[in-house]
Amino acid sequence: MKTVIFACVHNAGRSQMAAAFFNALVEPAKARAVSAGTQPGERVHPEVQSAMAEVGIDLSGAKPQRLTDELARGAQWLITMGCGEACPHVPGLKRDDWPLEDPKGKPVERVRQIRDEVRSRVSDFLSREGWAKSPSARGV
Repeated sequence: MKTVIFACVHNAGRSQMAAAFFNALVEPAKARAVSAGTQPGERVHPEVQSAMAEVGIDLSGAKPQRLTDELARGAQWLITMGCGEACPHVPGLKRDDWPLEDPKGKPVERVRQIRDEVRSRVSDFLSREGWAKSPSARGV
């Protein structure tokens, strides 16, 4: 099984959305996602929880966590979320950066746009890697 880490600074928005979409859309026997941050916040942003709930994903129990060597051990991919110089680097992992706007404090309409862009990028990534669930098995 492959592991993908989605990382941003606070692990309270973009990376939480990406990991949640990934785990909802992936063929579970092929891969899984975790999310983490270099300076984790105290909770997932309320506007992110709200926007994700609109598409049937509950992030109310999600907790930001620190990106540690232990968490990265065994992962194959690190996808950062446009955090610039603050983005983590983990030697040995395939890496990509998705330059996405931070949803913190944004109006709900903008958070929805960011959410939809995250979902699109995750879906494209899963298709490229051959890890996507069949369309009939998708819930989101």
